[in-house]
Amino acid sequence: MTQIAITGTGSYLPKLVVDNQSFINHNFLNADGTPFKSENPQIIEKFKAITGIDQRRYADHTLNTSDIAYLAAANAIENANIDKEDLDYLILAHNFGDVTYGQSQSDAVPSLATRVKHKLRIKDPKCVAYDILFGCPGWIEGVIQAYAFIKSGLAKKCLVIGAETLSRVVDPADRDSMIYADGAGAVIVEAKVDSGEILGHASGTYAYDEANFLYYGESYNKDKEDGTKYIKMLGRKIYQFTVTHVPQAMKGCLDESGVDISDLKKIFIHQANEKMDEAIVKRFYGLYDLEVPAGIMPMIISEMGNSSVATIPTLFDLITRDQLEDQTVNKGDVVLFASVGAGMNVNAFVYRV
Repeated sequence: MTQIAITGTGSYLPKLVVDNQSFINHNFLNADGTPFKSENPQIIEKFKAITGIDQRRYADHTLNTSDIAYLAAANAIENANIDKEDLDYLILAHNFGDVTYGQSQSDAVPSLATRVKHKLRIKDPKCVAYDILFGCPGWIEGVIQAYAFIKSGLAKKCLVIGAETLSRVVDPADRDSMIYADGAGAVIVEAKVDSGEILGHASGTYAYDEANFLYYGESYNKDKEDGTKYIKMLGRKIYQFTVTHVPQAMKGCLDESGVDISDLKKIFIHQANEKMDEAIVKRFYGLYDLEVPAGIMPMIISEMGNSSVATIPTLFDLITRDQLEDQTVNKGDVVLFASVGAGMNVNAFVYRV
């Protein structure tokens, strides 16, 4: 039977590793520009305890988001063993375009998807390349769109990429800058006989009161007057929003798929904050009056940080290639993907490997 499946995965892990001690001399400030009462060692220690992040990856100064997206894409195409000319859609999720190292201006014309298609040297004009801006859930939304294209008969093969270089849009005076990282992940989604299968999906945008929980804002350093803007977030509001809405979205998606929660083998969740992710999964299982099974939620945030749209496809690629200790997925396993981010957007899909 023909099913809509993920038939190839790929990722690009930047080589530059930046540990928490690299921030020891930063001048961290509150939003109003006043200094923290705590010294940096205490700030960093508390940060690690909450987020679980010990280090993160930054892209080489010579590479932009579209470059690392291309590297992950090429990896996925090779893994799927397909002809790149057979691709009907190339969907690239990001949020800030190409930001050249040392610059602050975003460059997204032409689209990053177009740039990746060019780098892949795909000749066929019927391979439609476009970008998607959907916050951190962008890659999942891209997979859902690819699924819809294939199910409707508009496509047979799609390439979906999530890539970001968040290290270039962070405010050095903001302690949240320690969260963000760079990376890229990609998958091939196609109709294929006797393969994996997307069983259900869900998406939502909460914009009535929540639209600006993540935003582009000025530096907390009030002496900096060059107009440069950086990624900013209302952390407490995001936490409250996330632990309320994401578990419900996950449950709705799983119930719609017809899969019993006891058959769920893994949850691939956006790697944003370890404590928050643990709270999401605990509340999700609590909706079924169950305890969280051991090993259900693989995590790479401690080594990789938060690379936005790239966190989930990178995690999935590493696991499918058996590159994470004590974490595997086997043919027939049912897994759940879920994310939350700027918008505020929430989404999920259930997949049988």
